[in-house]
Amino acid sequence: MPVGVGLIGLGMATAPHMLALRDLVIDEKVSIVGGFSPSAGRREAFAERWKVPVFATQEELLAQPELGLVLILTPPGTHLPVAEAVARSGRAMIVEKPVEVSVQRGEALAELAERHGVACGVCLQHRFRPAALRLRQALQDGELGRILSASASIRWWRDAAYFAEPGRGTRARDGGGVLLTQAIHTLDLLLHLVGPHRALAGFAATSPLRRIDTEDIVAAALQFENGAIGVLDATTVARPGYPERIEIAGTEGSAVLEGSHLTLHGRGAPETLGATAAGGGADPMAFDHAPHRVLIADVLEAMATGRAPACDVRSALAVQRLIEDLLRDAEARA
Repeated sequence: MPVGVGLIGLGMATAPHMLALRDLVIDEKVSIVGGFSPSAGRREAFAERWKVPVFATQEELLAQPELGLVLILTPPGTHLPVAEAVARSGRAMIVEKPVEVSVQRGEALAELAERHGVACGVCLQHRFRPAALRLRQALQDGELGRILSASASIRWWRDAAYFAEPGRGTRARDGGGVLLTQAIHTLDLLLHLVGPHRALAGFAATSPLRRIDTEDIVAAALQFENGAIGVLDATTVARPGYPERIEIAGTEGSAVLEGSHLTLHGRGAPETLGATAAGGGADPMAFDHAPHRVLIADVLEAMATGRAPACDVRSALAVQRLIEDLLRDAEARA
């Protein structure tokens, strides 16, 4: 039977999730129960655009008997209390990135999901892009040999309209700046491919371009647990914005992942995958919803089989540990 899915939080993040859910409805994997937002305006806009029910309270949504999975798309600092209510109701959930505003709160969220025995995935969908899956397989198969160097560059642009939303770019609303809000997808993928970091030296700054209290320019040198070293470059001040980029070099070859486009030079013939290098350089919503569909389908399978989701909370916290370590080091250098 299709799994009933509800959404809590009806802001900008809903679009790719709803497009993915529509595909899964066609595949008879899910039914859409409806959504909730504390904002009446957002409820009305969501109902009008997607033609699905909305609920006046979170409790009303969670009381729906057909509900099996909840997508938590609220601001980061609200994830923990919302997840607690969902877990208490016995429903599985997918939390939008980041898990929470801190590793400590993220660990608390993981613990409550485990305590209530509910599956909990995290929406770090870049892991499920075809080019990323191919690169991960190549690395696991040793096609590049031992990894020596691994770096990430996220040189994006966010205009005044983006920061016009109340609280955007502030610790109070988002919990962090370019690292936690924008670059987190690429950084998570870097760690997913290469492994956790061991040490780093970081620098962070806030530009004069917008009124925010978080970083929008970051650079760091990284050392990974496997001994590889590399650099990290992340910003939202690079007008007009460029595709994010991951570069990996090993003893047997190298790879460049630019947006959703992979160039692989391994032991075999050179290989490319992905038609374009499109990314979120200028438009935060300029991406295909297909990886969202794969991520949601993976959580549905985890619910059916009892295994953990491929992108669960514990694995998703690795990137937040990197971010917290980097900002702590940068503050010490300031």
